[in-house]
Amino acid sequence: MAKARAPPSSNLRRVTYIPTLTFRDFPSFRNKLSDEFTFDFVDGFLSSDPAPGVDLFYPPPYYSFWNTLAIADVRKSHTWLRDYIAKNGPYDGVMCFSQGCSLIASFCLYHEAETPKQPLPFKVAIFICGGVPMQVVEDLGIDVSQEAWDMNTKSSKALAEQASSDAILKSGLNRWMNADGFIPEGEKPVNPKNVFGLNFEDMPQHLRITIPTVHVYGNKDPRCTASLQLAQFSDPVLMKTYDHGGGHDVPRKTEVSESIARLVEWTAAAVSVRR
Repeated sequence: MAKARAPPSSNLRRVTYIPTLTFRDFPSFRNKLSDEFTFDFVDGFLSSDPAPGVDLFYPPPYYSFWNTLAIADVRKSHTWLRDYIAKNGPYDGVMCFSQGCSLIASFCLYHEAETPKQPLPFKVAIFICGGVPMQVVEDLGIDVSQEAWDMNTKSSKALAEQASSDAILKSGLNRWMNADGFIPEGEKPVNPKNVFGLNFEDMPQHLRITIPTVHVYGNKDPRCTASLQLAQFSDPVLMKTYDHGGGHDVPRKTEVSESIARLVEWTAAAVSVRR
């Protein structure tokens, strides 16, 4: 797992970056950070088949946090996470990608629903290209419309196709295309009454992630709609979003690397202010 320390002025001791499968690091933006940031890289605890396209870049073994989205399997991953942090922490934050975002987001939301008076075992979260599983949203008692289910199915299928080895070899970066043609207009907020089928105005206010969060997504990612839904579960006063302009990945452009590095530093400052 990555042990991350921030500059003394921020008081951020460690940041836990939890990737999914073997997508192990983002050296392009990590290289923009002070050497005082360190990261503990954590693999999933279950053996898994590779996610689409992963086998082109990373050799086995492959890991996952769950192999099905049954609620029992999701909750088992939460028990593993809590035990891991208790054994290897303390950690001030988590940074996660794809399925790792689903793990951390669902962990936070169940925590707020069941033990809101207890602090989370980390103080900040950075989500990169990830969302909350609709199965979790429904289990928390939130109405999931047919529109939301349809978008979830459509975007998941599109991601599997566009991230596949065949698509990579055929089209490279040109393979990325949003599932429904939706392209976010910069940082323009979405309509909270209908965020791709979820009505956040009618949602219980206690079901919110109450720690500072960063939401990084790409407007060409078929699953960017899930990223924007996840952002709505966060406290708007303690949240930043960033569109890196790519797909379900992190472009290695200097501008993107520097922007994400600054967001990581913002979380360190946020921890310092809240202490």
